[in-house]
This record gives sequence, C-alpha cells and structure tokens, in this order.
Amino acid sequence: MEKKKVFPQEKSGLHPRNRHRSRYDFPALIASSPELAPFVVENKWGDLSVDFANAQAVKALNRALLRDCYQIENWDIPADYLCPPIPGRADYIHHLADLLAGSNNGNIPQGKDISVLDIGVGANCIYPIIGLREYGWRFTASEIDPVSMAAAKKIVATNPQLTNQVRFRLQAKPQRILDTIIRHDERYDAVLCNPPFHASAADAASGSQRKRQNLGLDRRAGTAELNFGGQHNELWCEGGEEAFVVRMAEESAGKAQNCFWYTVLVSKKTTLPLLYDALREEGATDVRTVEMVHGNKISRFVAWTFLTPSQKKSWAIKRWSA
Repeated sequence: MEKKKVFPQEKSGLHPRNRHRSRYDFPALIASSPELAPFVVENKWGDLSVDFANAQAVKALNRALLRDCYQIENWDIPADYLCPPIPGRADYIHHLADLLAGSNNGNIPQGKDISVLDIGVGANCIYPIIGLREYGWRFTASEIDPVSMAAAKKIVATNPQLTNQVRFRLQAKPQRILDTIIRHDERYDAVLCNPPFHASAADAASGSQRKRQNLGLDRRAGTAELNFGGQHNELWCEGGEEAFVVRMAEESAGKAQNCFWYTVLVSKKTTLPLLYDALREEGATDVRTVEMVHGNKISRFVAWTFLTPSQKKSWAIKRWSA
C-alpha cells in the first residue's frame, strides 16, 4: 500500500492559505519552467532541491513559483538585487489580510477598491504581485532607488494581470518614509514595509555570514555572496532597523487619518520595545504584534492604527462593506 504524504511533507508554520505550504513539486515546476531544470539536484537526504547559495538557482526557482502559483509569466530582477524567499513574503500578505478581516466581521476586504501601500517595493515587486493575485488589492509602490523602480515597473508592464493595478512613486527625499508618498487626500487600508535591517555594510556582511552558516554553507568554496543578494539600500540604512521603525512611527502620526493599519516587519526582538514606546508617544490607539513561524525561524510584523473604535467602524462600512 502506498504511504500517504503527510507532515513533514508540509512546511511547518506557514499560513493556512499560503500556496507554498507543501514542499516544492520540482517535476511540476520544471514542466512549466524548463529553465529551472539545470539547477535541481538531489540533496543529501535524497530530496530534490536547489542550491540556495546560487543566486541564479534562487532566481530560477522564484520565476518558476511565480509562474506556477500566480500566473506571472515575465519576472526578472537586475543582477545583485534582492531575490527574496517567496513563501515568507506570501505569509506577510496573508496575515495582513487576516488583520483587515479582524476589523471587518471576519471577512477579508478584497478587490480593486482596497488600497495598499508598499514602502520600498524593490526590484522584485513581490508584495504587489501576491496581494493582487490573492486578494485583488490595488497597490501604490514607493522606492528610493530608480533602478529598482524601473525593474518593478517592467514586471508590471509585461504582465497583463498587473497592468494598471500598481502605481509607482519615487521617494524624492530618501531620508523620509511616508512623507511625500502619502498625499493628504489619500486613504490606504494598509501600509506594509520590509525595512533594511542593518545599520552598516559591515553589519549586512555579518548577516550574510550567519545566513551561510545556517544553510551549512560557511565552509563551501565560492559562497562569498549573500544567497538572496541585495543592494545597500535594501540591506542597511543609517541607524539600522531601530532608527527606521521609530521614524516610521513618527511619520505615521502625521498621517493618522490616511491609513487604517500601518505595519512594518521587525527582524530583531530587541527593536520591539523601542517601537512600542514610540507608538505610545505618538498616540497609537491599537498596537498588534503578529508572529509568523517558518520552520525554526520566527519573524513578526507590528501593526498600529490611530483610529478610534467609531472611526474604525465607519471606515469598514464606507470602504469594505460593498
């Protein structure tokens, strides 16, 4: 009798709606994306996999996943730009959908009338792709790097499902986050952000080394590059994550009525008290921390709003009840 495929065939901890909960079906992925085939090999446990230290392999896998799961036929990023792990990015979107549903009688607000702002969209345009394909949300995407923005624009322009669903804004003041991006008459149902985590190039290099060690690649020749790549503005900023999230909290208070939920990924648990203190000082009325479990790794995003209970109810009726 053939054995049933049960856990651990399923990846531990991913959101129930995440399309990437099961282990990658490499034969199926290769069938739809033949260019992935040269990168797929058996690992030491006898399972098919790719070399996650190989940037070209990771890019080919991402391209195959986007085609197979989200019907995105044309996706590419410039060399040495961030090539993110898609399952974790999808988890942020799904947990964000749950957060919105929690303020809407358990129903996820969906469709083109739902407006989401992605701060720092990156060349990969991952969050708008997943948010659009899963929930039909429309996105505004900000970026400080013209090269990243041009790459993301090309992805949108060459995939009909995305066309006219994402608008782009280049941040003219790189030291600002929300200012100049959110206009006074605009309303966003959610803001999401995956900030640079490191405070310097040296910190980013140290993070790269830790990733290689976690992947068991630290003694392998030819693994000098960070497996998921990344430009300096994607990986580090002055003051690091701590300074970034505090600045975002401060700027959000100046646009308290423009957004229902502000959210930001927080990599370090030690950053949380600083963010909580900043939000308390700025007068946030509701602060949530949403944990996401990916195998042995725990990540999180912090969400906050300045709306009162009556304002929340009014927002949901006007924007989400249609």
